[in-house]
Amino acid sequence: MRWSYLPPLMVYFAAGVSGLTSVVGAFFLKEYLDLSASFVAGLAFWAGLPWILKIPMGHVVDLFWRWKALLILFGAALITGSLLIMFALVTEPGQMGAIMSISSWYVIALLLAPSGYAVQDVVADAMTVEAVPHVYENGTPLSQEEARALHTTMQTLGRVAIISGLASVAGVNIWIFSGVEDIGLDERLALYGRVYLVALAIPALSVSGVFLHSIFQRRKRQKGHPSRRTEKKAEVNWSILGGGLAFVLLSILMGTAQVSYAQEIVFVISLTIIFYLMAQLIKELSPEQARVLFGTAAIIFVFRAVPLPGAGWTWFQIDELEFDEQFLAILAFITSLLALIGLVVLRPLMARKSIAQVVIFLTLAAGVLSLPNLALYYGLHEWTAAHTNGVVDARFIAVFDTAIESPLGQVAMIPMLAWIARNAPSHLKATFFAVMASFTNMALSASSLVTKYLNEYFVVARAATDPETGKVISKADYNDLGYLLITVACVAVIAPLVTILLVQNSKYRTAE
Repeated sequence: MRWSYLPPLMVYFAAGVSGLTSVVGAFFLKEYLDLSASFVAGLAFWAGLPWILKIPMGHVVDLFWRWKALLILFGAALITGSLLIMFALVTEPGQMGAIMSISSWYVIALLLAPSGYAVQDVVADAMTVEAVPHVYENGTPLSQEEARALHTTMQTLGRVAIISGLASVAGVNIWIFSGVEDIGLDERLALYGRVYLVALAIPALSVSGVFLHSIFQRRKRQKGHPSRRTEKKAEVNWSILGGGLAFVLLSILMGTAQVSYAQEIVFVISLTIIFYLMAQLIKELSPEQARVLFGTAAIIFVFRAVPLPGAGWTWFQIDELEFDEQFLAILAFITSLLALIGLVVLRPLMARKSIAQVVIFLTLAAGVLSLPNLALYYGLHEWTAAHTNGVVDARFIAVFDTAIESPLGQVAMIPMLAWIARNAPSHLKATFFAVMASFTNMALSASSLVTKYLNEYFVVARAATDPETGKVISKADYNDLGYLLITVACVAVIAPLVTILLVQNSKYRTAE
């Protein structure tokens, strides 16, 4: 740990603290909004689009690096707007509903928040490059091995900061929701409102981080150590900016015009734009580096593109397994705490092993860890509880599964981020980070689309009530959830392994 690492870590920590509202959001969605699981999965696609826009945003950061504080402030404003909308929804649903439907307000809030976090994340990624020294105290350049270790550590600490934020707010949620099962509807919604007010501290954290970064860089220059970003000034790349603008206009047009297959059209066109922008950018790399980057990105893309069960699994936990807000907060806390331990333990593995080897390990682990969820759906907890005097019940199995799974999903991106930090041209670090993040975040959009298709085929419904009248607006139906879980588990194992086999037997083979 170095003091220079602290500013970007504060921005990442703020992103982790955003998990403060995750439990509240999940319960508000499940209990009071009449939205189907397939619609929620489709909504996740639109919410993921700001992360794809990291390409033009990254280039803007490179061009206007001296004014990065303004970009952080802009992101903070978007996050604040989202939190205030959700606060109003849970405290004054009637007045908000008189202006526009509660579901529409929820969609707006859900789109504002990731837009703000994406802007801040682009700046934080570039800040990590300045945070890592490139010379020893005597001015001698670092060796390649030392540079790789430092960048891997910096990127690992970035994930640690995010997970630390998640762990912190999960602990807060455990305390907040203590005894929540004994309070009524009005008190529960008021409690949700207080959570959203407390969450307004999130944008303040990120803003503090970028100002602290400015202070550190000023002191560094005073000591005669110039910033790495002064080596070459970034020039405007109109193809990147134009492609990004075209993507924004296309997304807004397709999202508001209610065109059939709008998500699929946006996905195909945006992926084409990203491929074009990547082709322009990798001209800055050697042919060998370009091939390695392509192979690495392909493996990460497919690994992140596998489908998820969707909101139906959370609804099943609430309706059938009777998990309340406090217990879901406990699961989140265990996940975050053990993910921190896992990152520390697995950091040497990430520094020594190739990305392909890491993804193989994660894929096989994910396949094994899908079994406890299937066991819970098919009632294994009822048998185990009966034979263990109630010790090994549904909550015990859920905690055990979470404890094993939590460190695994946090490590896949770290080796690739460290590779970019080492090999990308110094004047285009933010752009390279943004390009690869946008490409791999397209995988999350693909995951949302496949999740939506599966939820349209395997229909899952939950019990929900109107927050104003208390009238039941939907009834629970989980008959197809088991088939959904089995399908998701099979795809999540087969697709990444086949991709690794193809890439590692081609000219794009990567040992990074």
